[in-house]
Amino acid sequence: MSAGGLAKRGLLLAVTAISLYLLAPALLQVFGAFDRLDDFNPLWYVAMIALQVGSFACMWAVQKLSVRAEHIAPVVTSQLASTAFGRVVPGGVAAAGALQYAMLTRAGVPAAAAASGMAASSVLVFGILLALPLLALPAILFGAPVDPGLGRAAVIGGVVFVATVALGAAAIVRDGPLVVIGRAAQAVRNRVLRGRAPLSGLPERLVAERNEVRQVLGRRWWEALLFAAGRWVLDYLTLLAALTAVNADPRPSTVLLAFCAAQFLGQLPLTPGGLGFVEAGLTGMLALAGVAAGAALVATLAYRLVSFWLPIPAGAVAAVVHRRRYGESALEEIESIPESDLGRASRSVTVGRRRD
Repeated sequence: MSAGGLAKRGLLLAVTAISLYLLAPALLQVFGAFDRLDDFNPLWYVAMIALQVGSFACMWAVQKLSVRAEHIAPVVTSQLASTAFGRVVPGGVAAAGALQYAMLTRAGVPAAAAASGMAASSVLVFGILLALPLLALPAILFGAPVDPGLGRAAVIGGVVFVATVALGAAAIVRDGPLVVIGRAAQAVRNRVLRGRAPLSGLPERLVAERNEVRQVLGRRWWEALLFAAGRWVLDYLTLLAALTAVNADPRPSTVLLAFCAAQFLGQLPLTPGGLGFVEAGLTGMLALAGVAAGAALVATLAYRLVSFWLPIPAGAVAAVVHRRRYGESALEEIESIPESDLGRASRSVTVGRRRD
């Protein structure tokens, strides 16, 4: 490895260490609620794990469609392994994309299809996440508390799913929604960051990326859209289940905003998987949503255990399965990936984080 590469990795490690040090109080506070997890009914864990498995399955379906893989097995193992890799390596978000690219090509997926498909699926999935806060705004005025149990939460999830699919379909078949969203986001960004050079051309870039996604997916874009919406809705229901388990009753709309904020914090490259930032941000947002401090800590801990920590050992197992089935570890191949393909593969997990 070159001196520049070593210096970059050293800088990443330093930034990660400093970030974790500053966030240590919030992390300790969340993990300090570990003993209170005994109050959880075990059935809630079953429900939350089932919802997370469904969320991951939706992501696998989106990627299978995007990379045009014949079988879903290499998509499952590569996505699980790369996700786990990105959650334990400082600044490993981009490396996770490169790892999955290497694993997919090792399994026989054409390099061009893997690179373009991963980028397209990431644009679609991240675009759905960006649209979710828009659904929460009108619901804030008319939302109702979550009743104990998953019955009402399921209805809420269904409404969010239908609304998300409708908005996504409108953005895929027509330019108007993307232009409006792009102009609004651009105006807000330029107003907030007045000290920086003004951003321009965002609506056009959104339309161009949408066209790329549509070209990659072809006529099956609507299937990918359904699965992309399901990926986030099931994850959102996992958080609702954790809150219901601690008898919290915030409005679903405010929980949706807290959920979206947590997902955006999870994209920060300062710590693996946004560790610390998500815990601090989610507990704070839930408190603003009316959840008692103790309940917010327990719900956040339970949600992160199922959505963040549990997939890590699953990813380790997936890496072993992938290696036995398709050959040597793809980790050894990352260094040999062409720059153009590596850029597109890395984009598959970082797209949307920095638009300016």
